[in-house]
Amino acid sequence: MSSVRPVTETEVPSVGVATEPQLRGNLSMFHLLFAVLAFNAPMAVVVGFIPLVVGYGNGIGAPMAFVAAGVILALFAAGFTTMARHLPNPGGFYAYITAGLGRVVGLGSSFLALLCYYAITLSCYAYFGLVLKPLIHDRYHGPAISWWLWGLALVAVVGVLGYFKLDVSARILSVVLVCEVVIVLVYNASVVSEGGASGFSLSSFTPQAALSGSTGIALLFAILCFGGFEATTIFRDEVRDPDRTVPRATYLFIGMVTLLYAGTAWLLIQAYGTDKVVAATAANPTQSFMDSAAAYSGRVVVDLATVLLTTSIFAAALSSHNITARYLYNLGADGILHKGLSKVHPRQGAPYRASLVTTVTTVLGLAPFVIFAADPTLLYATLSGVFGYALIVLLLVTGVAIPVYLRRTRPSDSNVWKSVVAPVLALTGLAVSLVLATQNFSTLISGSKSLTNGMFALVYGTFVGGVITALVYRRSRPDVYERIGRQ
Repeated sequence: MSSVRPVTETEVPSVGVATEPQLRGNLSMFHLLFAVLAFNAPMAVVVGFIPLVVGYGNGIGAPMAFVAAGVILALFAAGFTTMARHLPNPGGFYAYITAGLGRVVGLGSSFLALLCYYAITLSCYAYFGLVLKPLIHDRYHGPAISWWLWGLALVAVVGVLGYFKLDVSARILSVVLVCEVVIVLVYNASVVSEGGASGFSLSSFTPQAALSGSTGIALLFAILCFGGFEATTIFRDEVRDPDRTVPRATYLFIGMVTLLYAGTAWLLIQAYGTDKVVAATAANPTQSFMDSAAAYSGRVVVDLATVLLTTSIFAAALSSHNITARYLYNLGADGILHKGLSKVHPRQGAPYRASLVTTVTTVLGLAPFVIFAADPTLLYATLSGVFGYALIVLLLVTGVAIPVYLRRTRPSDSNVWKSVVAPVLALTGLAVSLVLATQNFSTLISGSKSLTNGMFALVYGTFVGGVITALVYRRSRPDVYERIGRQ
């Protein structure tokens, strides 16, 4: 064991001595993997995002956009997982950025991360209502229940599950995830067995196809489809042998998502034909996958896919709720927010108070949109865009923090590849992605110029708010300031 030494501005110790119940669980590597994949919502990505990459991105080169995104995040993971072994803190971006770049930037990033996951949580409830309302009323001739009532019903279910230990959520998410992946694979197999529209073409994997159309939008949406892998570190205190489980789950997640989405994108292109797919997906991106599934797999598969789309959104809502609650828990444990948020249930080992606050603030967040009868489609699109943009900012800042931390501390299992080469390559890709995201933010949120400017102000204002809070604490409450990022 290394000797104890003073902590500098940018060095954060891992975990203090426990005097109260701590986060705990018994997740296996596969349960952790499934929990993170469930947040990623594969069915929602396949139905809602892959057609966008094809129709509005780089056309038949869409599979290469997912491969490129996978490579960027695999490079990022080289330093990310190395840092995870030497910073056993379940704070995710918050902990890593604080350790690498200091408490001021770290707290600003924690506020941004909280906004990031809170936005996608609200987005999930709006999307759930949007999907379930027509499914119940139009398909099954049930009552016409408003979208927000379906959303509130889901809030209640997620709130109950969030009270219990993560193992309970993980088991439910595992079942949902397996069903989603099976349906996607059934569709893929159907296209293969039918030989596509006119045989198979490998033209999607040529440089000309990869760089065609709007490469920027393609890469931007592709990276967003990998959202959630950071949760492997947020849940580290609730898994078995986290030093081995977290890296394995992270790499498996990136590999599986890359293969699933690149493969499905390629087969969707083959299903329509390389000469027709761009027009078809651009004309109706939200329905083009389902139309293709009906043609190749039959109506039963489409009905199952529609139902699983709702369960996919449920899984994403539950996962994002759990992540948001754990960010609140970490900020409470560090004394930045009320200490009560760090209370852990003595039997469940879950941050039950932070989970309850997440549920309450979710209801409060949805209330204005219900009262003023806001368009739930715009709500979903805008909040999803805020999540995506904030996520890329956080990845970029973390990408800077990782090599700084690893080069300063020089852990024994780190080398030039993990501490310099891979992080710098990943940082280059993420920097390009942020520029593209900034240029295409109005497309990302499907909004006007004024809405776009407002969302920019929200994202960067939240980060600045965290920075100012840290500076205030440094001057007026140095004891609290010293705890930033320490958990």
